[in-house]
Amino acid sequence: MEFILTLMLIIAVSKIAGAITVKLGQPAVLGKLLAGIVVGPALLGWVDNSDWLAHFSEIGVLLLMFIAGLETDLEQLRKDWKASLSVALGGIILPFAGGYGAAVLFGLSSGQAIFLGLLLSATSVSISVQTLKEMNKLSSREGTTILGAAVVDDVVVVVLLAVVMSLLGSGGDVSIPLLLGKKVLFFAVVIAASWWLVPFVMKRLSRFPVTEAAISAALVICFGFAYFADAMGVAGIIGAFAAGIAIGQTPLRHTVETKIEPIAYSLFVPVFFISIGLNVTFAGIGEQLLFIALLSIVAILTKLFGAAAGARLTGFNMRSSIGIGAGMISRGEVALIIAASGLQSALLPQAYFTPVVLVIMVTTLVTPPLMKQLFKREQTAS
Repeated sequence: MEFILTLMLIIAVSKIAGAITVKLGQPAVLGKLLAGIVVGPALLGWVDNSDWLAHFSEIGVLLLMFIAGLETDLEQLRKDWKASLSVALGGIILPFAGGYGAAVLFGLSSGQAIFLGLLLSATSVSISVQTLKEMNKLSSREGTTILGAAVVDDVVVVVLLAVVMSLLGSGGDVSIPLLLGKKVLFFAVVIAASWWLVPFVMKRLSRFPVTEAAISAALVICFGFAYFADAMGVAGIIGAFAAGIAIGQTPLRHTVETKIEPIAYSLFVPVFFISIGLNVTFAGIGEQLLFIALLSIVAILTKLFGAAAGARLTGFNMRSSIGIGAGMISRGEVALIIAASGLQSALLPQAYFTPVVLVIMVTTLVTPPLMKQLFKREQTAS
């Protein structure tokens, strides 16, 4: 029953920490992230990473992005595809240049510098999604632009990383046409399934004479899309997000949303937020403080202004553009996975792994309060 005790602690601590930060005028998600650092190996050591916790965390982030898909205005998403593309590209080019330059400055090889630049180009909007949701901005033009940009960002960075790791790392050869073909196949299948298969499955399975048939059907689609995305080399969260959009176009949208949210936010999502903080450790970082500080500044500013420039070029005002840039700052679990892959392929030196993880955590922690401050100012101005 040890894992039951750990689960009880995670749920209690995450909710208490979230309530405290809300009282202090900050998003609840910030408190949950900080709680993970406090109860994890970095400080108290009450909770350690484990297989079951990793699985619960994975379900949590998939459900979080699935709910975001359910609440996304598809028409707004279609309307703002140019803005999403521009934000994504701006949020890749500038962070890549900044990461590459910082790596060269600290004496890393050209290959390692390219990898670090691509790592800083990644975006994870799971934290931004929760922050937008708390501010009732998820379905706004800014919110849908951030979500759309994250999809583009994921595909571009994953393709570039696969090429770089094949050419410079120890990952072996990779077929570029096959790599691109899998991405195209994923989106083609998902669009077709969302148009024809999902409405049919939801309609038929929801009529089964069993308990919560509609919710079960929705979860089958969510996890099926996520698994297929991962198999095609696209992040599972993109698949879950696509599943949410697909089901959001059916008459069962409200039923699914009202039933899924209690499951997600009472159990799995708290585990996900806490698990991010468990990756932090302060062991042996004394000699790397300058690297951590400089790379954190580079990671925050380049993504903020790169994505903001993309938004500004497509018609957003300055306040909204900076808010969108803030929503793209978090590297979260996506960059943690990339960092682990870089360590395995020798493109990220062992001595820099923990400092890079801490930089990723810094970007994740600054995103919620920065977004709240910027969007709050925008609302005040309007």
